[in-house]
Amino acid sequence: MRIRIIGAGAMGRGIAQWAASAGHTVELADVRAEAVSDAVDFVAAMLDRAVAKGRSTAAERDAAVARVVPLADPWAAGPEVELVVEAVREDLGTKAEVFGRLERALPASAVFATNTSSLSVTRIAATLQDPSRLAGLHFFNPVPLMRIVEVVPGAATRPEIPGVLTALVESCGHRAVTVADTPGFLVNHAGRGLVTEALALLEESVAGVADIDRVARDVLGLRMGPFELMDLTGLDVTAAVIDAIWEGFRYEDRLRPSYLTANRVAAGLLGRKTGRGWYAYGEGAEGPAPEAAVTGDGERPVFLAGGTAATAPYEEALRDALSAAGVRLERGSAPSPDAVVLVPVWGTAASGAVGRDGLPPERTLGVEVLPAAGRRRVLAVTAATAPRAARDARAVLARAAAGEEPYAVSVVRDTAGTVAQRLLSSIVSVGASIAERSLAAPGDIDAAVTTGLGYPAGPLAWGERIGAARLLDLQRALHATTGDQRYRPTRWVAERAALGLALTEPGVSPGDCLG
Repeated sequence: MRIRIIGAGAMGRGIAQWAASAGHTVELADVRAEAVSDAVDFVAAMLDRAVAKGRSTAAERDAAVARVVPLADPWAAGPEVELVVEAVREDLGTKAEVFGRLERALPASAVFATNTSSLSVTRIAATLQDPSRLAGLHFFNPVPLMRIVEVVPGAATRPEIPGVLTALVESCGHRAVTVADTPGFLVNHAGRGLVTEALALLEESVAGVADIDRVARDVLGLRMGPFELMDLTGLDVTAAVIDAIWEGFRYEDRLRPSYLTANRVAAGLLGRKTGRGWYAYGEGAEGPAPEAAVTGDGERPVFLAGGTAATAPYEEALRDALSAAGVRLERGSAPSPDAVVLVPVWGTAASGAVGRDGLPPERTLGVEVLPAAGRRRVLAVTAATAPRAARDARAVLARAAAGEEPYAVSVVRDTAGTVAQRLLSSIVSVGASIAERSLAAPGDIDAAVTTGLGYPAGPLAWGERIGAARLLDLQRALHATTGDQRYRPTRWVAERAALGLALTEPGVSPGDCLG
């Protein structure tokens, strides 16, 4: 296939390398001639690196470089061009001008694709004389390594074009996912679950930035915490995406932005690119303050207050682990006067158990029961917790069986659920809301999120690890405890819990029952 790429920046050059390596002839064009020559040199350097690492041969490198054709005039006639990929700046007027000029220069048979990440594909197409020839083809940076591409049909896109683009993407070794033309498409939309909830936890002073990131990494198994991720992306970019998706979905509570971001953006605290964001960067910058040393009495007895049916399996696992570490666990219906009381919470607050079950407020604390990906436990203190009881409970939770590394223990404020439960519920809920609107297929949602965002599992598969019924219990408890519509259960989860279906199961649609 002969492909013309308009825009020789980071995305355009990445797409050029990807397509040329797969055997396609690539015309690379930009309004700045020096950008094209720089991009060709960049592609050659990347292919040289692949040869040095043994991922390709010198002959393959030479052939791929030869297939990249620098184009002096982006609007030159191209009777053999079959596909145009536009990768210019995110501005509707600029993209409309590019495609308008291309429409006059290229044959009607050439398919147009925009690499937009935030603009409506339908609105871009509407500026053309023939809007049916354009679709979205959203790559992620760096293109050769991020092996996922969103194929986005606009409202007027010809029915055969998504299939053509999907076949192209998959023949070049990437996964194509078909996504509705909605704000954020799929990956950016799904990613709001983590960052918006992290910001909500910070708003409520449940935990600090570093502690939320530690829980995200060590309990949920994310490669980066949400604040680390925002600093990497740039808070200006993150905030703009959050606002655009929230507004685009007509102020959906589940996607609600935080008041925290606007002032930080105005102050230039954007992250790595400005040297300061949620963390400081650059020469002499200090990282997060180290966690406080464990100073309490790890020999103090512990009473595990009864949880719920949803927490029972997790509670039993915690009890076994504490017993293996030599912790003195009390049995019976009430704690002794010396015991610290740990409440396994599931969408509720430890303070609620104090009033409901008559537990001693000064020595009752919440404890995370989600199985941790790393060696971290999380302890939640209420407004009535005695500091000594918290220190002792932390020391107890830090204990490990003989020969094992002690646990790190984060201390956070008591809240509905826990930091990890709220983050995970939000990730799953946003993914489930994408599925229930039929914006993308369940398998595509999970594939796009694991590849595009690097999560250990896609949102629906992650929720399935918990189980639909138990996850529904969590969502209902969060909603009831907070009264916030952000936490209301999703129809996708509620329906599958009732029917005994997996969260990853598409289920039967009305169309399946016809014909």
